Amino acid sequence: MLKTYVLDTNVLIQAPHALRSFEDNNVVLPVAVLEELDRLKNEDGERGANARQVIRYLESLRETGNLLEGVTLPEGGTLRLETNHSDIKLPDSWRDNTSDNRILKVCRGIAENGQKTVLVTKDIVARIKAQIIGIQAEDFTTDQVASIREQYTGRTHAYIPDHLFETFKSTGVPLEDCYKINETHERQEIPPIPNQFFILHSDLSEKKTVLGKLLGERVVPLEFTHTQPFGVITRNVGQRFMQEALMLDAEQAPLVIIKGTAGTAKTFFALAAGLEQIMEYADPKYRKILICRPNVQFDEDIGYLPGTEQEKIAPMLRPIIDNLEILVDRNEKERYRNERELKGKIDELFDRGFITAEAMNFIRGRSITKTYLVIDEAQNLTPKQVKGVITRVGKGTKVVLLGDPQQIDHPLLDERTNGLSYAAEKMKGSTRCFQITMQHDECERSDLALEAAARM
Repeated sequence: MLKTYVLDTNVLIQAPHALRSFEDNNVVLPVAVLEELDRLKNEDGERGANARQVIRYLESLRETGNLLEGVTLPEGGTLRLETNHSDIKLPDSWRDNTSDNRILKVCRGIAENGQKTVLVTKDIVARIKAQIIGIQAEDFTTDQVASIREQYTGRTHAYIPDHLFETFKSTGVPLEDCYKINETHERQEIPPIPNQFFILHSDLSEKKTVLGKLLGERVVPLEFTHTQPFGVITRNVGQRFMQEALMLDAEQAPLVIIKGTAGTAKTFFALAAGLEQIMEYADPKYRKILICRPNVQFDEDIGYLPGTEQEKIAPMLRPIIDNLEILVDRNEKERYRNERELKGKIDELFDRGFITAEAMNFIRGRSITKTYLVIDEAQNLTPKQVKGVITRVGKGTKVVLLGDPQQIDHPLLDERTNGLSYAAEKMKGSTRCFQITMQHDECERSDLALEAAARM
């Protein structure tokens, strides 16, 4: 049975391609949605750009027929604008003039005409209100990835014959010699995922382990196990994997994705590895570290704030500064005795161009070359936004995406639709991408932070 999908504006603003995602079913746009698109079209940034993209697509469809009567979509199904049903009765306490309620009136009116009607919206409250009046409501799921528990972690455990430990450091081991044990105690082959990290256990003693990564058809030793980038020492397995991915050059690992809870040192290690490769190498791998940190929305306008660009984005960079304070002065007892001196050391990194910071909206349209690009809190990006970041990469640039998919501030994103999770799942298996998910017990911020991560 064909369905009639009524789309909310927020779906089109986040995914302007959504009109082409409903196969042979009918798609309806209430006139309230058209008015909202018209209001948003002059905005700067992604919301305005997406609104304009949808409007241009609607214009191309208008040229093929009458949108009020319905036009055939290239991918199948039909699209029509709905201007009726303004007299539909909603609960008395609901205001008639809000966009959401006008859209709900359209849904109810279409349903009363005997059509199977589904409201598609990113707004949870709108979905609840739809249920109240007996209308089926769904989230837009086309851009969703697997749930957080099913997402790729970048690491796996495996067993190998004990005698292969003798030659592992020199030659590695073939993937075909690695295996898992399933619940019925049978050997199970491991599917090849390029660049996946391995914790290899001896088949004679599970406590006998070695760390590696899959390159080609072999699991080979890590290259940077004994490296201490900018004086930082790894404290757990996850940090060793993270360090490996960050220290590999841009030719081997142009994209690194690191997910994990607060306190697992994601930002700290990313900065340490970047500073090591820029300041400590005789032949620096990169020109600079470029740090971007979304302030909930990808390109929230900062033009009305006072001061220079650096002064405007300074509040967003406070977590970066906190990590730099530890990196530039490793003496915990003396570090904060002279705040002015500590600030001077950090200011020097920015003044000499080792580190720069920019608002996210300034990334669009650029080609960034030979740069160590760190995107912190990347879980607050949409899939389109994270694609916009990665596709800006020029020759010699390394992109590092950091974040926690369970700590999202964007009102329309969740653990399955945010840009960080989207990039991780879509880039799984790419030879150009390394990724690792830090585990709760790898929190190193403090004993309290570790216990809170486990309990809360």
